[in-house]
Amino acid sequence: MSKKCHPGLDNRCRDNNGEIRHKNGATRVDTLRETYGDGFASGMRGDMKLDTLLDRTGSRSLTQLLKKR
Repeated sequence: MSKKCHPGLDNRCRDNNGEIRHKNGATRVDTLRETYGDGFASGMRGDMKLDTLLDRTGSRSLTQLLKKR
């Protein structure tokens, strides 16, 4: 059964209340590269988790990390 998705900003899914779903800290970098391009987190391993990437880059969120790019 597929989840219903209401696309919003950057075609990201929204919850039923309209809030954009946040990426889970366990999301892998190679999964994020499918969305943000092959250059996302260049030099980092694809099997690295988002939480680890944020910690290593000193970012508080994926949004902050994307703004640094």
